[in-house]
Amino acid sequence: MADKSGLTPLAKGLLAHGFNLYATGGSSTHLTQAKIKHQDISALTNMPEMMEGRVKTLHPAIHGGILADRTNPNHKKDMATHAIQPIDLVVCNLYPFFERLEKGEASTADLIESIDIGGVTLIRASAKNHAHVAILTDPADYPAIIKEFAESASITLATRIRLATKAIAYTAAYDSVISHWLAGLGDRQDFPPRHFTLGGEVAQPLRYGENPQQMAALYRVPSASVGVGEKTKSTTLPRLIQGKPLGYNNLVDCDAALNLVAEFTTPSLAIIKHGNPCGVAVADTIKTAWDKAYAADPVSAFGGIVALNRKLDTATAHALADKFIEAIIAPDADGEAIKILTNKRILVTHGMPNPDGGHWHTRLITGGFLLQSEVTQINGEVRFDIVTKRQPSPQEKEDMLFAWRVVKHITSNAIAFAKNHTTKAIGAGQMSRIDAMRIAIAKAHALTESPANPLANTSLASDGFFPFADSITVAAEAGATAIIQPGGSKRDDEVIAEADKHNLAMAFTGQRVFRH
Repeated sequence: MADKSGLTPLAKGLLAHGFNLYATGGSSTHLTQAKIKHQDISALTNMPEMMEGRVKTLHPAIHGGILADRTNPNHKKDMATHAIQPIDLVVCNLYPFFERLEKGEASTADLIESIDIGGVTLIRASAKNHAHVAILTDPADYPAIIKEFAESASITLATRIRLATKAIAYTAAYDSVISHWLAGLGDRQDFPPRHFTLGGEVAQPLRYGENPQQMAALYRVPSASVGVGEKTKSTTLPRLIQGKPLGYNNLVDCDAALNLVAEFTTPSLAIIKHGNPCGVAVADTIKTAWDKAYAADPVSAFGGIVALNRKLDTATAHALADKFIEAIIAPDADGEAIKILTNKRILVTHGMPNPDGGHWHTRLITGGFLLQSEVTQINGEVRFDIVTKRQPSPQEKEDMLFAWRVVKHITSNAIAFAKNHTTKAIGAGQMSRIDAMRIAIAKAHALTESPANPLANTSLASDGFFPFADSITVAAEAGATAIIQPGGSKRDDEVIAEADKHNLAMAFTGQRVFRH
């Protein structure tokens, strides 16, 4: 048993209620040091532990005692024939595979040794026979069990069912984490996997879900595990280092923002509101990226989430100090920056997500769930096929690629205008592409007080192909000079011709990046 917290008072309580105690290895040592009367498990099996502890409880004397149906005459006969004692309560938790994976310090060989076998078998056997056996896997349950014994000298069936349910979920989550880690050691070529599981450990309950009437909780799930030399590293939950706990919607937005800035290797910053970016910029410094991203849409930035792909520094902290921001998420934060933002939530990450794969995406639907791989670029590069007469300028090409990486993170139908590595207008979540275009244009003009066209000489990205040439006309009239889009419409020739008519440069990526 890996987690021995609470074991001493539990053992004392069980002894007081007439239990005989048997323990394995480390648990036996723990009880001996606490001077608690018990016997080593070998007293039941008449076999020593072997293979460095890999084999100790896998024995008929143990599992016969757990699995025996006390009402079945044949089971009773077998128990008498083989001198098997009934086991009424099992206390067990598992080797800390999850924790060792999450820390990212264990070698592959160490993680293999952290896969529990006997413990999982004990837990599942006990849960199966919950009609007669109680299974304790969580130290938080120990006091209630002792209290129940004190009051009724037994453990009710309702309690045994509750404990069995918890135990099966525990082993299922444990096996799920191991399964995903093992898959990460290979090339994950088989899709769809014959069986796919999701397993995690509750990190904290949330005040409510998307709306106040919905219950919600946050779970920790090590993901995107990759080998790093002899070590295995895993992307884990960001850590809140300052401020009040985040809610469901905050966490969704934090994740969206973090995945967006992970697209860029140079300093970048994104402001997210309700799952969509309202300002994104790449610059020489994070402070400059903030200035550019905030200026793109200061109205929508109110109450948003800010994500950085660099350490939060003091210059950026001063710029954020007087803004209403729900949370800031970054790989790290200067001590002085944290002090400057004393009234702000700050989260730090365990590395950055991989924007080009390594993740599974799931979505629950009635009766099941959907599974898909991450949106990736082929070999990490964006395909860039020029289909118009005019080639883009170097600056236009940079802005086209910037806008393309942003538009991946906008709800479909999605349009993003960009200039100088900064978003200038975003249209999100519309039922028609031209409406997304018009909304982006209208928003850009509404936000500017200058007589100059805010979208002059911008580059535009679309997450799907243009079904008609009308969007190209509207984009050109708005001031765009370059467009990047997947292509693939049956009217591509008309769309290209319209781009040529307005002297636009246009590139096809050959890949759609819808987000629903």
